Amino acid sequence: MSMNYSVSSTGETIALVPEEINSLMDNIRSVIFMDRIKLEYLLAAKIAGGHVILADSHGVGKTSLARALAGSIIWKSETVAAEEIAMDPFSRIQSTVDLLPQDIIGYSRLSGPENEVIFNKGPIFAHFVLCDEINLLTPKTQGSFFQAMEEQMVSIEGRTYPLPAPFFIIATMNLKGAHLFPLPAPQLDRFMIQLSLGFPSEEDEAAIIRQHGRSDGWENFRPTTASTELLRWQAMVDEVAIHDDVIDYIVALVRATRNHPEVTIPASPRTGVKLSRLARALCLVRGRDYVTLDTVKEIFIPAVAHRISLHDPDRPKEGILMEILNSVPVDPRRRRP
Repeated sequence: MSMNYSVSSTGETIALVPEEINSLMDNIRSVIFMDRIKLEYLLAAKIAGGHVILADSHGVGKTSLARALAGSIIWKSETVAAEEIAMDPFSRIQSTVDLLPQDIIGYSRLSGPENEVIFNKGPIFAHFVLCDEINLLTPKTQGSFFQAMEEQMVSIEGRTYPLPAPFFIIATMNLKGAHLFPLPAPQLDRFMIQLSLGFPSEEDEAAIIRQHGRSDGWENFRPTTASTELLRWQAMVDEVAIHDDVIDYIVALVRATRNHPEVTIPASPRTGVKLSRLARALCLVRGRDYVTLDTVKEIFIPAVAHRISLHDPDRPKEGILMEILNSVPVDPRRRRP
């Protein structure tokens, strides 16, 4: 069953976006060897105003990918500002078990003979935040990200500070290792998508060695995309149409996770919101001014797998979500009431 819902008034503008996005993608892929579709997903999450978690083994390029994405942006002065606290273009948090919440969000201190209160901002005050190996943080410190990720602001000692757009957290998470703390379900639910880079092909692995097996592998890498372009793309996401039938299909998929016997923690209502916005952003990346059912199907698993828990933690969540995709009819007339 195919449904096409076009918005002609914005189609011409949206059709120009893929060429701009491709320039950014080509720049990233000049130093990172990764699947193009997964890079589209990552950029769509960024444009949708979401956050990304990269879950993988050591040494597959998670941190390098984040570095390439952040380094591709030309930060304009009009975006590097806040009402009260200046935002840095980029910050990196190297997670360790002894980091405290104030090491993330900041703290106040007394200064001078009159004991003036000075606020020392934390690395969360940046437009692009890389949190490397986030599951090395204790649960208390992981909680310092909650408000920033959901409300784009932080509260510190009775004061609330905004984190102006663009604001993007990309966190890397190791799947195996010592001293790892599982991310709590509420925090995982705040990530728009979880991706795994996986191991490269034999050809790509040889190319990685040729380029990065020498000290000048990043020498020619330069920023190519203005930060104002990110803001423009983010504003255009709302111009991508999503028909009520597509929304109803998203709702049916999300609600199906609550009825599956293998699922202990199902998808929250936030899931549908994030899934719909990611779908709109991905269509924008591809130059389409409406969301298709196939787009929802395509991103359902990477957008939902990290949001649910199973009775058997060793069972792959992807298999359960594929069962749901196969069991929920596209045609609303065939769905159970």
